[in-house]
Amino acid sequence: MKTGDRVVQDLPWRWRVQGKVFVIGGLGYLFDAYDIALNGFLMPLVGEEFALSTGERGLVATANLVGMAVGAVAWGSVADRIGRKKAFGVTLLIFAVFSVLGALSPAYWVFLLLRFLAGIGLGGCIPVDYALVSEFSPRKYRGRILTALDLWWPVGVTLCGLVSTAMLPLEGNWRWMLLTMTLPALLLFWVRRGVPESPVYLSGKGREAEARAVIDDLVSRTGAPVEPYAVPRPPAAPRTKGVAAAVEQLRLIWSFSPRVTSAVWLMFATVMLVYYAALSWMPSILKAEGQGDTAAFTGTTLMAGVGILGVLVSTALVDVVGRKWLIGVTAPLASVALVLFALVRDGGTAPLIAIAAFGFLIQLAIPAMYAYASELYPTSLRATGFGWASSVSRSLTGFAPLLFGSVLWPVLGLPWTFTLLGAAVLAAMVWMAVAAPETKGRELDAHGSGGKVPAARL
Repeated sequence: MKTGDRVVQDLPWRWRVQGKVFVIGGLGYLFDAYDIALNGFLMPLVGEEFALSTGERGLVATANLVGMAVGAVAWGSVADRIGRKKAFGVTLLIFAVFSVLGALSPAYWVFLLLRFLAGIGLGGCIPVDYALVSEFSPRKYRGRILTALDLWWPVGVTLCGLVSTAMLPLEGNWRWMLLTMTLPALLLFWVRRGVPESPVYLSGKGREAEARAVIDDLVSRTGAPVEPYAVPRPPAAPRTKGVAAAVEQLRLIWSFSPRVTSAVWLMFATVMLVYYAALSWMPSILKAEGQGDTAAFTGTTLMAGVGILGVLVSTALVDVVGRKWLIGVTAPLASVALVLFALVRDGGTAPLIAIAAFGFLIQLAIPAMYAYASELYPTSLRATGFGWASSVSRSLTGFAPLLFGSVLWPVLGLPWTFTLLGAAVLAAMVWMAVAAPETKGRELDAHGSGGKVPAARL
């Protein structure tokens, strides 16, 4: 007899059922992308208003990204304990409230504090969204669905670029840029109330009646044949709270598989370090080459717009070539494109071509990476495993804007800075190839006995 989890994974895909979760989860992801991209546009504008040094401008992005790192850990652990649905809604509400307050900041230090607090709310979106969408997705299409979820990212970055460029002529332009995203976030918070709790999560928590209600409703709405299924009783788990809960979840993801967890952390840290460095500083780099605000903002928007095509291609390839090959090839190539940009950045159209190539290649890698990470952990650790990986990457990348502007760029220069970052990406890809299994076509909880990944798959 099938388990309830298996029934959900074997359902046919229906846009009015699983597609609704995909769209609502994706819109939250769009706001995450919008907010991170906004850091790059805010840095030169806030810097001018408050007369900031280059290092102080880097703190604009650092405060927000560090807040997201805290939020990724906190909300990943919360989602694994109180449920995807509750965490799904509250993250956006926190983000919207502190974004409004941030737009009203009277001083630089107040602005930094409020950007940090907004980041805590939004930092939970990615791990919670990926956990929820993955647990509603049919196994047959899960790789493509999770990869396609990342399509919302370049859409959000592109939208941010277009809106920010349009607002440049306004007085207090950076304040309006912050305010424009709060109303849609609040509306999405309201819409998210209609998303059901994950039946995979409910089964794992022993809430059989609630799990059966959701599963039966999914079967009915997708038109799948009705068949008997079992909801196994989960093993008893110790109940811890607060910091102790986060520490316990950290211990569990490392005891589950040190090789897998180390590979995921290195992969996230290096790839996202390269991406966030480029995204945060590209407007400032282009301005340093003599371009005006509008031209500098347009270059960053081009990078994001081409990335939309990259996500579409990644979605088509992820279940054909597999997660590992797609990530392992395209992430280093994206780093090479960034080095080429640094070498030709004063050469007319050549830097724009290099920026576009980077935007395309990096968005081949990141969607597959997110789908891959969410499949490597069992249900009980999925949001936590993803959340800790996201937090590690954002902890490092949170300080990248500060280090990039005050140390790396001034001391090493752009070509050597991007070469160093690219070497780190290549090293992470080599370890991922050795340490982590391919997950294409595998059941979500097919990790072998004792919660370990079977050695033959490594």
